[in-house]
Amino acid sequence: MVMGITDVDDKIIRRAREMNVSPTSLANLYEEDFKQDMAALKILPPTVYLRVTENIPQIISFIEGIITKGHAYSTAKGNVYFDLQSRGDKYGKLVGVAPGPVGEPVESDKRHASDFALWKAAKPQEMFWASPWGNGRPGWHIECSTISSLVFGSQLDIHSGGIDLAFPHHENEIAQCEVFHQCKQWGNYFLHSGHLHVKGKEEKMSKSLKNYITIKDFLKTASPDVFRLFCMRSSYRSGELRHGAQGMARRPLGVAPRVWWRLGLPASAIDYSDGAVLEAKHLLLAATAFVEDARAYMRGQLACGPIGEDVLWERLSHTKGAVKAALADDFDTPGAVDAVMDLIHHGNRQLKAVTKEPGGPRSPAVFGSIVSYTEQFFETVGISLADRQFVSGDSGSATLHSVVEELVRFRLKVRQFALATGEATREARRQQLLERQPLLEACDTLRQDLVAHGISIKDRSSTSTWELLGQRAQDHKPGS
Repeated sequence: MVMGITDVDDKIIRRAREMNVSPTSLANLYEEDFKQDMAALKILPPTVYLRVTENIPQIISFIEGIITKGHAYSTAKGNVYFDLQSRGDKYGKLVGVAPGPVGEPVESDKRHASDFALWKAAKPQEMFWASPWGNGRPGWHIECSTISSLVFGSQLDIHSGGIDLAFPHHENEIAQCEVFHQCKQWGNYFLHSGHLHVKGKEEKMSKSLKNYITIKDFLKTASPDVFRLFCMRSSYRSGELRHGAQGMARRPLGVAPRVWWRLGLPASAIDYSDGAVLEAKHLLLAATAFVEDARAYMRGQLACGPIGEDVLWERLSHTKGAVKAALADDFDTPGAVDAVMDLIHHGNRQLKAVTKEPGGPRSPAVFGSIVSYTEQFFETVGISLADRQFVSGDSGSATLHSVVEELVRFRLKVRQFALATGEATREARRQQLLERQPLLEACDTLRQDLVAHGISIKDRSSTSTWELLGQRAQDHKPGS
């Protein structure tokens, strides 16, 4: 998997000029911020990142190849354009949109209004590179075609991107690659992702509308696992699978079909709301609680009445089939999640605690199998039930701080009780200290154990303070 990083374009140049920084440093800043957000969401990185500015010679060579094959032309002003008319009726096969006339400046040096730029002549105070056509920089579409061809050659299996890039960006990529490689079909599959929509409004989240929530802000109140489950509760796409006129047979990935396939058009937009996120959070907590209760039952720590073991084995088998069928049905993740949650519901019905120790045999094997399958399902989609759904950010740190405060305060009370002897005689005080010695030893053990977790407790004459090891943390007094 290759991810292209567009680290030079009109927007970057304009923003860098406004901020009085170089376009390269600005692009690097946002690239690293993006990578941190993806890591925080537990999204695996691509095999390699390829940046436009690091592949300029290869882009120039790619443009020269398209010119040589008669599908592009240079102008006296130093621009290079793709000759769209040279594609004939082959252009538009991805989205079925024929290029229409577009408004061009009077001084445009295109042959046809629908032609698009492969190389842009340098403008004053813009970054540029030398080329056979003069100083300039690459057009947007040619960057991605070159980068993907460097790794995958003349055929790409899956191309992904936002739904808003299908036309003209991906359509132009196809045109460039198929004339350069002289192939009938460059990309086998195009997988387009939809947008998050504000609940109850037909508008996507965007900075221009000021109706968005950042990933960092989201993760202050919910875990990345909650976000994954939130997404899984909606179908990844809507609409029918569109296909060309030459055939309709589905083929496995990696095998070049005789037709082009377009997956995810129109892409499914997910309605975002606090209520939907909260519902996903409750489902995940329910799954985590079930796993913990089932493990407690298997360890003999949870006493239950007689277990309908045959019923649970049947439900487990049914769930496995239902999940497989749902995922095989165009990745029906809502159906798969519902099937697993239904299994958890049946398991919880059997785990009803009783006040007395049951006399019948226990059934740990079936619950072990259910727990194993449940954890395997969530781990397959990148959700860990062992994480206990803690959230990152300031709220998580504040919660941890409060927990340590309570723990140190409780330990202080125990220690003060163990050391208090009052007005007792010397012999009585000695006897009291001897009897309370286990309490003092427990306090010392706790203090020593917390060091392994980066927390240092210091006992003063009448109080105890704590600090985080490895940081210039001020001493915290319980309650301060």
